[in-house]
Amino acid sequence: MTPTEEFGGELADFVRRVAELKASRSAPAGDLRPMLDAALFELDHVVERLWPGFEQLTDGPSTASASDREEQRLLRAVFQRFPLPIVLVDAETVVRRMNFAATGFTGVRGGYATGRPLTGFLTQPDRSAFRSQAAAVARSEGDRSLTVRLQHHPQVPVRATLTALRPGTEPRTVVLVALQPASTHDPRPPRQLGRAPDLAEATRHAELLELADAMTAALLTAPAGEPTAVLERAADVLHGRFADWVIVDEGAPGPRRTVVLGPREQDGLAAELLARDPAGAPLVMETTRCAAPALQVRPEPPDGFGRDASGAPLLVRANVTSLLCVPLAARTDGPVEGVLSLFRTGPRLAFSMAEAQAVDTMSRHIALAMRRSA
Repeated sequence: MTPTEEFGGELADFVRRVAELKASRSAPAGDLRPMLDAALFELDHVVERLWPGFEQLTDGPSTASASDREEQRLLRAVFQRFPLPIVLVDAETVVRRMNFAATGFTGVRGGYATGRPLTGFLTQPDRSAFRSQAAAVARSEGDRSLTVRLQHHPQVPVRATLTALRPGTEPRTVVLVALQPASTHDPRPPRQLGRAPDLAEATRHAELLELADAMTAALLTAPAGEPTAVLERAADVLHGRFADWVIVDEGAPGPRRTVVLGPREQDGLAAELLARDPAGAPLVMETTRCAAPALQVRPEPPDGFGRDASGAPLLVRANVTSLLCVPLAARTDGPVEGVLSLFRTGPRLAFSMAEAQAVDTMSRHIALAMRRSA
């Protein structure tokens, strides 16, 4: 009999004995002491016999475990140093790992990308196709390849090759995504292919630095011990220069709407948004629950921020073309203090991934300022 079969037999016997103990609960109160002793004996059996057996089955011999760990370290080093941009994602395209070449290629830090869908870094038209192909590969339906475009450099097509893997450290099949420019075999990021410096990109970077500086000054001079005043100052910095609409919902899990700043010609809609309960905005509640930012271009579904009394989606009424919903949390694993929602409308450029990263950083600083005591 193999160790697995032996362990399975012991586990089956344990389950049967527990079922007998459950069936004996109807005995008179005076006869319960023997059953209590038997239950304690079964718990000791789990601790002393079943749990060590389970660990032995999952870990294997100590020498093998040591060699396995050494091999895993080697494979991780190879993965990180591999010159081709590669990303490990799950069936939902959520990033599990990203090597150094991929961080440069996509323009996204590995720590920021991990736990977020890779489709969020693609242009809107390519997301559904990539998500569908990744799901098919994860179902072991064969390798796939398709052309996509990255949000930070949409004019350069990128060839994405997907194949299924089952690493020993992963509980289920993952998808290995290899990225390279579709027009060349040079695996370097598009911005390193000899292209002239992009003046517009440099200008946007300078604008983000200026915005971050203004936000820092506003938070440092905000009155301590007054979270609402902190939020109002932060909203003033973002309104107009960065977003057409700035909406802040303070508190969690039951947030309350604190600040609404919008275009002057839509003061009526701003007043309506301020009076609404954030619980009616699915995007706000989802951001609060998941504690993760959401970036949408041409928001779908249109009622993600709720509907007005006539049933019209508020995002449609505000003519929102792109939005950012960011949780306000002092740490990535800490409690959510509120949600910051930013809208851009009409012909204005959509929020980029670089801008989303900048706002994500500022959101943590805002949450820290909210926590300052007087």
